[in-house]
Amino acid sequence: MKLLFGMALRQTTGFIESLPRLVGLDWTVPNFSTLSRRQKTLSVNIPYRSSKGPLHLLIDSTGIKVEGKGEWHARKHGSPKRRVWRKIHLGIDEETLQIRAVGITGSHIGGAPVLPGLLGQISADQEIGSVTADWT
Repeated sequence: MKLLFGMALRQTTGFIESLPRLVGLDWTVPNFSTLSRRQKTLSVNIPYRSSKGPLHLLIDSTGIKVEGKGEWHARKHGSPKRRVWRKIHLGIDEETLQIRAVGITGSHIGGAPVLPGLLGQISADQEIGSVTADWT
């Protein structure tokens, strides 16, 4: 529901809590704190369309800026900014251009240590023809 309607987690929780009440059910819904903890360890399977033949995996990473309490506080009160960055590592099928593997690390982690985790996301029955990355 959160992703489908683009709502924040608290909004989603309130929306889901209202549904059983609307139909007259006395069901409990996990509270915000429980959902917040659970979404940290949520395993997401990325749907994909298989390529014909072996997989040729292209891997690259980019930085993403994290907005959090510190960023908000700096904008509101004019205090010095301390930017927080993360790296998102993507493995893309060369033929279909679909994402086949994803990993997020701190900005200080290079791409090479992440490679085993990215390759572990490819199903065991998928033949890998090549892996191309721009890491040194």
